[in-house]
Amino acid sequence: MKRSEYFMQMLDAAASMQYNISMILEAKANEAAKSRDWILNHLNHLTYDNHADQLKQPLAYHEQFVELIDGLTKLEAALGKNLTVVLNKKEPMSSGLDGGGFGGLFGGMGDDS
Repeated sequence: MKRSEYFMQMLDAAASMQYNISMILEAKANEAAKSRDWILNHLNHLTYDNHADQLKQPLAYHEQFVELIDGLTKLEAALGKNLTVVLNKKEPMSSGLDGGGFGGLFGGMGDDS
């Protein structure tokens, strides 16, 4: 396989991972909306003995979402670094519309045509 074919496989895998991450975020957004609705309908100031308990429970719910967002942010940063490596080749880049600025990575002829 050519180097460009390996790069295309890496880009395809990154796109697939991005899609799966978007599906995770969509599911978590739906879960958060359901939790919000339940909390608004079932938890009020009469549910708790004191104000400290009233603050602790929602913070526990939000902590889970913050951990998820933190983990996905780290994953996105790693994907960004991988894409930077793929797209910042040390080979000379073409300067016209023939390769789209990717030096033949996407089938352009580059300056050698």
